[in-house]
Amino acid sequence: MLAIVCSTNEGVNALEKYNPEGTINCNAGLHGIGSSIKKNVNGRFAVICLESFRPYVEGFVANDPQKKLAIPKPRFPNEECPAVFIDYAVNMLYLESNNLSFVTSSGHGLRETLFYGLLSGLQVYRTRNEMMSALPCIDEGAVSLDGGMIKKNGMFVLGSRKDVEVKFGIVSGRSGVVPPNYSQVEEVVRRLKWESTKLAEDIQREQQLLDHLKAKSANKVA
Repeated sequence: MLAIVCSTNEGVNALEKYNPEGTINCNAGLHGIGSSIKKNVNGRFAVICLESFRPYVEGFVANDPQKKLAIPKPRFPNEECPAVFIDYAVNMLYLESNNLSFVTSSGHGLRETLFYGLLSGLQVYRTRNEMMSALPCIDEGAVSLDGGMIKKNGMFVLGSRKDVEVKFGIVSGRSGVVPPNYSQVEEVVRRLKWESTKLAEDIQREQQLLDHLKAKSANKVA
């Protein structure tokens, strides 16, 4: 899946403009950029708006530098977790520091908005047989590293798996080793970025209000 990710609805609206009759204005937005470099945008394209995602709000794994989501482990009716369960796909994504510190205007990060919105509670297992053995506690889909796939609502994906092998990159070297206080520092950075974003939005609104009052005052004088 290839998609453009925007932080706000304003960003989504800026990508495409329309003529009065409802057709696409090819001289504005992304279409205008394409026309200017002689690469027209044909067909439809997916756009994701982080502002429209409902974030995961049940917290993070304690002291985890990657801010993994504290999603309860899947359990059988007897309350036991499948021994073959690896993790949730959303928590197996390694985020670089610049992406880890990114926050939306509401103060949420990429893992609990974008990636949770796309992957939700998708479970990961090593083999298809192991995935099938945990079937009673799979309710939001699952994949296995040998290509097995179960979608939501008990929909199975069958057929040849040679071209759909699931792979997760491995963080090499010491890039995964972080100082003991990394989580606290990262949280401070996230908070400061969020406050900076909110301050910029407040300044923009105040400036727009000031410009409106100036224009209104000028009209009265005239």
